[in-house]
Amino acid sequence: MYSALRRLLFLLEAEQSHDLVMATLALASRSKSMTALCGLLAGGKPPSCPVEVMGIPFPNPVGLAAGLDKHGRAANALGAMGFGWVELGTVTPRPQPGNPLPRMFRITEHEAIINRMGFNSVGLDMFLKHCNRAHSHLLKGINIGKNAATPLSRAADDYLTCLEAVYPYADYITINVSSPNTRGLRELQQDHALDTLLSRLGRKRHALADSHGNRVPLVLKVSPDIRADEVDAIASLLRQHQMDGVAATNTTTARNQVERHVLSGEAGGMSGPPLREKSTAVVAALHRNLQDEIPIIGIGGINTAADAIEKFNAGAKLVQLYTGFVYHGPGLIREICHELSSGQPP
Repeated sequence: MYSALRRLLFLLEAEQSHDLVMATLALASRSKSMTALCGLLAGGKPPSCPVEVMGIPFPNPVGLAAGLDKHGRAANALGAMGFGWVELGTVTPRPQPGNPLPRMFRITEHEAIINRMGFNSVGLDMFLKHCNRAHSHLLKGINIGKNAATPLSRAADDYLTCLEAVYPYADYITINVSSPNTRGLRELQQDHALDTLLSRLGRKRHALADSHGNRVPLVLKVSPDIRADEVDAIASLLRQHQMDGVAATNTTTARNQVERHVLSGEAGGMSGPPLREKSTAVVAALHRNLQDEIPIIGIGGINTAADAIEKFNAGAKLVQLYTGFVYHGPGLIREICHELSSGQPP
């Protein structure tokens, strides 16, 4: 069923089909009966494979990666499709349109996507109104970023603003410093800048935990394009600042696996199978350093259950889907959960 729907959606340009699907799922998310129908059409609940990570009891370890539901409008419908949780965002303090169109491209031969969306966001006020509509039982990560107009010297202020605003709505919060589509953002992964940012966020989280009576986990999302020495430096800072998790990885600017394709010259981050080996290598490098001290969320190029198992074997405790979900639909969630319930890790 999904393959037929995908053929129709792929007749549209990538962002047009994305917007159509998200508008439909957003509408369905406002009705319990329509949300339930989304679950039935997706094939019902996946096999049970619960796992506890960061103190959170996930019904299964397969989540929706940030970037699909940037505005938090479709959480209920997406959750009903079988995800163990959904990660919403990236949200920025103020609304911003993102980068100019066109900014999303399919490389269908490789089941990949290049995007340079640039944190297009409805801003915190509207985003939190949407989050208010999410069902209470649905686990939610919220991914936070900075506005494009905010200079790097004041980037921490944007992250602190977002952290405070989303804190009551999130089961965990992801700090996105690794998107390649906001000018200079990846500089925040560098040693001194990251040390300063995590220190300020850690202090703010401590104060928020006291005032809310609830310690919400913080996760850092990293790039697949970091060097081995940068992995070690990041792992050290994760420990030092008592971060609760690390998401590996965001999209890549590398094009070596698609260099002959006509779209390979498009700027932006690439996701899908061409990213798989790089992201898995970062997962493995982080795990060698962190062991099981800080859990890893594996993201990048998961198109089959075998791809997910590869991430778990490399050290991930959870995995997330985006591009694999676009190309293969909710059946991929069930495929992975079936494999896990048959005795594979996590």
